[in-house]
Amino acid sequence: MRAPTLDLTLLRTLVAIADTGSVTAAAKRLAYTQSTVSMQLQRLEAQLSLTLHEREGRRIRFTSEGERLLNHARRLLALNDEAWSDMQARQVTGDLTLGIPEDYASLLPSVFAYFHQLYPAVGLKVICGTSAHLVEQVKAKEIDLALVTRQRNSPGGDVIRREPLVWAVGMNQQPLLSDPLPLALYSPGADVFREVAEQALQSAGRSWRVAYTSQSMAGLAPIVTAGLAIVVVTRSMLTPALRPLDDSSGLPALPMIELALHRAPHRPSEPARRLGELIREQLAAPTLAL
Repeated sequence: MRAPTLDLTLLRTLVAIADTGSVTAAAKRLAYTQSTVSMQLQRLEAQLSLTLHEREGRRIRFTSEGERLLNHARRLLALNDEAWSDMQARQVTGDLTLGIPEDYASLLPSVFAYFHQLYPAVGLKVICGTSAHLVEQVKAKEIDLALVTRQRNSPGGDVIRREPLVWAVGMNQQPLLSDPLPLALYSPGADVFREVAEQALQSAGRSWRVAYTSQSMAGLAPIVTAGLAIVVVTRSMLTPALRPLDDSSGLPALPMIELALHRAPHRPSEPARRLGELIREQLAAPTLAL
């Protein structure tokens, strides 16, 4: 006797509920109504003649049977998505260029690897530069996409991620936190980090001196690690050689920055569209708390 076939749509709903923790949040993710999500969960339970969940207030807790099915569902959906992407990927060809600041390169290795796996016939070129310059290159149609720090004087782009800025010092050595504060700053015009740092200190009535400048964190890191200066970074840019300063440091709080994806002002090519979607999917994250 042939076993009945599980409905992948119902399994995808099950996974969405597990990932978000509630029917309401799952409905929002799937663009369904709450009643549709509830009905699909009930249909799945009816098909299997099993109780898969229990309610705890507005949240849902899965039974042992529900947890077991959830493991199967994730594997089945992953295989389905892989098969679909493989079939679609063979139809995508062409070339595209992505621009990123050097400091954000560490966010993208898995994106590049997965993109190449999905679309082996696409030629991807990556160039590094300052956020401001990359935005201008996108506007001039010199590159297809740019993932940059959103500029205050020229916002634009689609916000992919928000992260808090922090003051950081060397893991084992740090300078005195008395005025004038020794800062390791990005070169003027390289990014908004320098502007944010100077504005925060000026508003707090603190004085500072520029101890070192560079267009990337790779250039700033040695002097910070040596304990000769303080630097402003996002939390995702922290390395084992750096540690963030907390409120006890007496330094002023820093705002969030936004990572934005800019697209050239024309109909995007299919490779550019798919890379943009993959970057959004892989980097999108809840706002990180300090």
